[in-house]
Amino acid sequence: MADYKHGIYVTEESTELASPITATSALPVVVGTAPVNLAENPGDAVNKPVICYSFAECVAALGYSDDFKNYTLCMSMDAHFRVFNVAPVIFINVLNPGKHIKKNDAQQYTVVDNQILITTEGILLDTLKVSNGDVVLTKDVDYIASFDDNGYVLITLVGTSEVTSVTVESSSLDPDAVTYEDIIGGYDVASGVETGLEVIRQVYPKLGMVPGLLLAPGWSHIPAVAAVLAAKSELLNGVFRCENVVDLDTSLAKKYSDCKQVKEDSGIVDKHTIALWPMVQIGEKVYAYSAIYAAMVGFMNASNDDVPNLSPSNILNKVTATVLEDGTEVILDQVQANLLNAQGIVTAINDSGWKAWGNNTACYPAITDPKDRWICCRRFFSWWGNSFILTYKSKVDNPANRVLIDSICDAENIKGNSYAQQGKCAGANIEYRAEDNTVTNLLDGKIVFRQKIAPYTPAESIENILSFDPEMLESALS
Repeated sequence: MADYKHGIYVTEESTELASPITATSALPVVVGTAPVNLAENPGDAVNKPVICYSFAECVAALGYSDDFKNYTLCMSMDAHFRVFNVAPVIFINVLNPGKHIKKNDAQQYTVVDNQILITTEGILLDTLKVSNGDVVLTKDVDYIASFDDNGYVLITLVGTSEVTSVTVESSSLDPDAVTYEDIIGGYDVASGVETGLEVIRQVYPKLGMVPGLLLAPGWSHIPAVAAVLAAKSELLNGVFRCENVVDLDTSLAKKYSDCKQVKEDSGIVDKHTIALWPMVQIGEKVYAYSAIYAAMVGFMNASNDDVPNLSPSNILNKVTATVLEDGTEVILDQVQANLLNAQGIVTAINDSGWKAWGNNTACYPAITDPKDRWICCRRFFSWWGNSFILTYKSKVDNPANRVLIDSICDAENIKGNSYAQQGKCAGANIEYRAEDNTVTNLLDGKIVFRQKIAPYTPAESIENILSFDPEMLESALS
């Protein structure tokens, strides 16, 4: 009889946000910590790739909190789905409710209108023990436990109004127990279980998607984490390449002139790495710059047919300030920002709005090869190579005849001409050369192609040389 209705009713639904735009060429894989006690299945959200296409999916799968310091994945959730509204994002949470926990002291609460509110953060619902004196109450029979909008536990007593106080025991997540070793993770030979950054390997075989950007906001300023991110960007799954986004430690680099030494001391010099300084702020929220930068790049790609040929510099990044970890505001002018750029560091400046500023990967100035130095060129090469593998993977083991060779050459040259006509690159062509394909190689089942591609370099410096023309003055006055 509970569903029997007589009368007129109104039901309200939560406000729907605009559907996120989609970008996969900059597909972010984010490793960090999330408040999984708020998730639908807390134990099912540990050390596995979780793909989300909306903020609601993030909340359901991983939980959400504005406490970015303790729950670092939430920086990217907020940046991607609230600031830039771009999807999808792949998250790897290492905060383990079976490992990183702390026991809370038993506390007595006064029951008001059959309810109590527990303002302890991170409580795991399956650890609750609610007692009325010596009687232990049964969950979903004597009481219902749920989370309010602040992530606090609300306990509602059922079927009685006589209970005036209860004692509650519980355990909570302990984000402080997570270390950078948990972020780096590893492979357990005995169990075959991968954890932390090692889980990135599972993204393609499990989800069929190739990472575009790897990041660990809140952790990548640690040199050991940055080094593993760089290593994972090269020959992922044995074949794919991608870029990684890391932050310089603002507790060490307190001013722009400190950054070069901190970058070098941290060993951040890889061609696939984009190094960022300092942190950024939007309103009252402080983010690792990598979280905002990755979302900005994804939005830029989505607005460009999902082709990563554009430079992610001089692009509005929607921040309201640049800051250090301790909250000190950083204000750079173009001269100071350019010095950072010359050291292979991307920053942000306020020039008719806050913008990302910098075109060089972390390998610059030691490496000046345009393929590796320019962020837009490096990303284009990685993306093009990955696209080639994904497109022609199905042709592996086909007969090595002219039909196979010509089909690949024709398709790639048509594709290259198309992108050139759209202005997304200067050109691209592929050829099959006899000298590369000896009889010995053919008998060994090997075919070699040579392809040249030319993404446009950024117009980093535009100069107009002005001079005084006396003849022009004389002519005007005559």
